[in-house]
Amino acid sequence: MSGRDLFCQPRRFGRGAALTLVFASVLVAGAATGSLPGDPGAGGRRASGAAPSPVGRSEDVTRAAEEAAADGKSPMEAAERAVSRSGDRWAAVYSEGEYEDFEESLDGRYTGVGLEARGDRDGRIEVTKVQPGSPAAVAGVRAGDRLRSVDGRSVAGLPVTDVVSLLRGDTKGATAGSSVRLGLERGTRAWTETLRRALLSTDSVTVHRLSDDTTVITVAAFTKGVGDSVRSAVRRTPAGAGIVLDLRGNSGGLVTEAVSTASAFLDGGLVATYDVDGDQRALHAEGGGDTTSPLVALVDGGTMSAAELLTGALQDRGRAVVVGSRTFGKGSVQMPSRLPDGSVAELTVGHYRTPSGHGVDGRGITPDLEADDGALERAETVLSGLGDVP
Repeated sequence: MSGRDLFCQPRRFGRGAALTLVFASVLVAGAATGSLPGDPGAGGRRASGAAPSPVGRSEDVTRAAEEAAADGKSPMEAAERAVSRSGDRWAAVYSEGEYEDFEESLDGRYTGVGLEARGDRDGRIEVTKVQPGSPAAVAGVRAGDRLRSVDGRSVAGLPVTDVVSLLRGDTKGATAGSSVRLGLERGTRAWTETLRRALLSTDSVTVHRLSDDTTVITVAAFTKGVGDSVRSAVRRTPAGAGIVLDLRGNSGGLVTEAVSTASAFLDGGLVATYDVDGDQRALHAEGGGDTTSPLVALVDGGTMSAAELLTGALQDRGRAVVVGSRTFGKGSVQMPSRLPDGSVAELTVGHYRTPSGHGVDGRGITPDLEADDGALERAETVLSGLGDVP
């Protein structure tokens, strides 16, 4: 399991949401920033006091919060109790600060020190990547270093999500400029480094050439601008070369960016259908995408929500061969409601389906070819075969 300090672990979750990082907590995270599309020509919905309020259970949660506020009690705690009773697997309640962090992350920004890390079988935390120009890079932290402690607290045996939360200072409401003390180890050397957190930009899309005939486009999350980045990468791919779209570990993000990414590989047409409180709607790709380059989509159990929406579209439309393991199965739509104390409750209001009408929630997407270890090599083999097809 790996993580990076651009993801925050909100402290208060609804039932079943403990599996998630920030992007996994909602499918259509565009609702958080007003970018959830409605019917063609309709505007999006925003997470503001004037947002249309979800019906049913969300009204119960809002009512509980308002009654608590009138009684001088915590609206957020009342909402959490109502959410816990709702039976909504993906419901979540965020403090105002947590929700601001969430929206910031969707903008492709985060407050942290610029580290990616993973845990090994012995419970040790290893730095896997240091973002260039970040506080960690300036301090000389390198990939391969071991992280022993954060602000004096040992991280040995902690879940990576908890380590990420400590690095970001989530429990302290830390902001850019706040300090964090890291205990580090490199070989036989152990030392302590004090860093100041900074507002950093994420690298949600990375591109590398696997060979002269294969380009790998990795999408870590659907933050703002990802669709444009993928389209640019596709345009730069040499004619006749195959493309591997690596969505492994992608836990979702902005659905508008997932649709924009689909548009890079489709010439218009249906991407998905979804319902909001029973109102059926559809998402369509823009025309003019690359429909000729051989394409493989790589997925795994960490491929979630908006990433599953994209995978389902490419698979059902016959545009990509999907290689890997069954995806997570998060195919529900959440809408946010602002509570009297500024906190935000999100509850499920609908579900989406792939172009062929398949539901994803609780089922996931089954790849065309199963592969675990060596999935990328399997993708290369598939691409070589696709390239031979006239």
